[in-house]
Amino acid sequence: MKISDIAKMAGVSPASVSRYLNNGYLSEEKKEKIKTVIEETGYKPSSQAQTLRTGKSKLIGVIIPKINSSSISQIVDGISTVLSENGYQILLANTFNNERKELEYIHTFNENFVDGIINLGTVSTKEHAKAFRNTTVPTVVLGQNVSYASCIYHDDYNASLDLTKYVLGKNHKNIGYIGVTDKDKAVGVLRKNGFLDAANSASGVKTYICSGDFTIDNGYQNTAMLLKEHPDIDAIVCATDTIALGAVQYLNKHGINIPSKVAVAGFGNNTAGQVLMHPLTTIRFFYKECGMEGAKMLLEKLANPDAPCKSLMLGYEICEGSSV
Repeated sequence: MKISDIAKMAGVSPASVSRYLNNGYLSEEKKEKIKTVIEETGYKPSSQAQTLRTGKSKLIGVIIPKINSSSISQIVDGISTVLSENGYQILLANTFNNERKELEYIHTFNENFVDGIINLGTVSTKEHAKAFRNTTVPTVVLGQNVSYASCIYHDDYNASLDLTKYVLGKNHKNIGYIGVTDKDKAVGVLRKNGFLDAANSASGVKTYICSGDFTIDNGYQNTAMLLKEHPDIDAIVCATDTIALGAVQYLNKHGINIPSKVAVAGFGNNTAGQVLMHPLTTIRFFYKECGMEGAKMLLEKLANPDAPCKSLMLGYEICEGSSV
């Protein structure tokens, strides 16, 4: 059906139907007539036509590093909650932690009828800065503190500093750390630096550092390596709960008691970490709130594209489990 068909059935002009569909002014009588016909016929306006007419698709591109992540799903939940309330839908792009794909999706979304882009950032390179500065739609970065776009990020350094002090406060002196790539400033650099600064400020503490990817296997393999090379290790802090689950898996398999022999801590407050025999001591970041605030920030940019970029840092809390 076309607008002219709806107009004929409702006994109004096509212009009246168009105003109704675009929330323009109409008398209550005409609104009711048009609404009745639309409900009876199930008419829906063409999204392509609306995009061409208004220049708005009501679609937001959301770039994520991986889809099978508790923290990512919470952030996306927050994003979709706010955007759907404001009449927007999201298009998800999964990069599989591949920074080249991240750049490709920024370009793809910018060229293909989305009104804005939200990127759950993992790395921040000169190429990323160039890509974001070249976008023609509003953008927001979540999880990383950047200068080239509005952003919302977590207090990764102080969270790691406080978590490590908490672990050291349980009389652990030989402490390992399993991190991730330094290309990731938030998780790879700031969490490691917080760990090292806390350990260096304590007396008689030895530290052992290694890194890998964002997987359970990283935790498993590096725990095996750390204990083989340094059997006196009595605690392991992991950059994420997923990595910590790998450490727990290795310790359980080899009959190493948690926490009396080796304590384990992580970041993320992952649900899986809370159903273990010894629930993980972990950092809770406010992931859903991050997504919600990021969506609100993007909506502000959509309403006022010339507004300056803003940044917002969110807090954290230590969730005490019996793994430490």
